Amino acid sequence: MAERAPNLVTVGDNCLDVYLTKAVLTVGGCALNVAAHWRRAGLPARYFGAVGDDAEAAILLDAIAKAGLALDDVERRAGPTAVTLLREQDGDRIFVLEELGVGKDYLPREPDYPKIAKADWVHLGLNANPVLVRRLATDRVPFSLDLSTAHDSLPLEGVPLVFASGPEAPDAPVEPIAARLNRAGARDVVITCGSRGAFFRGADGRLLHAPATPVAVLDTCGAGDCFIAAFIAAFVGNRPAAAALREAAAAAAQTCLHLGGFPQQARRIPDWLLDKYAAVIAR
Repeated sequence: MAERAPNLVTVGDNCLDVYLTKAVLTVGGCALNVAAHWRRAGLPARYFGAVGDDAEAAILLDAIAKAGLALDDVERRAGPTAVTLLREQDGDRIFVLEELGVGKDYLPREPDYPKIAKADWVHLGLNANPVLVRRLATDRVPFSLDLSTAHDSLPLEGVPLVFASGPEAPDAPVEPIAARLNRAGARDVVITCGSRGAFFRGADGRLLHAPATPVAVLDTCGAGDCFIAAFIAAFVGNRPAAAALREAAAAAAQTCLHLGGFPQQARRIPDWLLDKYAAVIAR
């Protein structure tokens, strides 16, 4: 009998990534990107988050449905949908605006919590609500969260797996960062360091490393989320941490070959959206 695929859930952020230099937008957000990559891999996945009551929400909901995720799991709340305005300069991304919208400090609806908690693994995207973190830890739900560069932003006691961003410089120490997150309560820690690769430190204190897979980079947006999706899928599937790191690094490299956090058709930026943020864009 074939082994059952794990049921995977993400909770949290979504947004419109608006590439001003390219005059196109894509749909993303860390939690949404991870769920979309799981669905593309054929895994049972759900995404719980919120969008606003504006025109931006319609674009997001359309992309969420096309990614194979259930719209019933996405709340419509009064207020703005999350939007990130990006410019490119000398190969670097410049964040012009990060509007977190109604997804900021997102807590799922109470009737949705049992659906989330019964998953084989739950991943919380950026800006996770500390109340939800503590509840999942208390209920001993298998879950992970993404700290990015905000290493001290959330309670980590009882958190099974933490992802964080680390230094890209080859001589900058990584072990102290991972060890500090372990001491803060995280059982296992993954530190992603861009072109330097990624590191894993578990309860045994050993630091494992996998190099980044070299590719001709088009866009790094969402590469870290793809890494997380692939690592969790392998790790939950009982792959050793070293193998999960390598598989995740290879998957993340593929995301750098296309625009946006997961493969999708980029859309022209609507005139109404440019008009809405004209004052910010003109700065």
